[in-house]
Amino acid sequence: MAEVPGGVVVDSRHAVWPELGMELVVGAHVRAVSIAAVGSCTTGLVCVYTGTALTGARLSWSTCGILAVPTSFPVRSLANARSGGYAQARNGATVLTTAPAGGWTSVNGTSTNVRCVL
Repeated sequence: MAEVPGGVVVDSRHAVWPELGMELVVGAHVRAVSIAAVGSCTTGLVCVYTGTALTGARLSWSTCGILAVPTSFPVRSLANARSGGYAQARNGATVLTTAPAGGWTSVNGTSTNVRCVL
């Protein structure tokens, strides 16, 4: 919470940043919630995970653009549950990997931001 100001703790495993359109979910209750979702990344969101293959803690955004990833959040997979465009895990301006609409990918390296393009 100190690393990204403006967050609101919902419960012991869930926090939101309304002005950023960002949500953090940690724990076993992270799972798919709709038919069009990608793993546990709900339709319309872009999500990063601390584990491979969409596992571990999830950080998600409902907004698009260049989205900062907190340094304390090691990104190992990326999901794009949007109906168009693509999402990229990046280190600065260097693209590490790209997830197409409705897809996901593993992330190798340190991701400092996610770029969502409609």
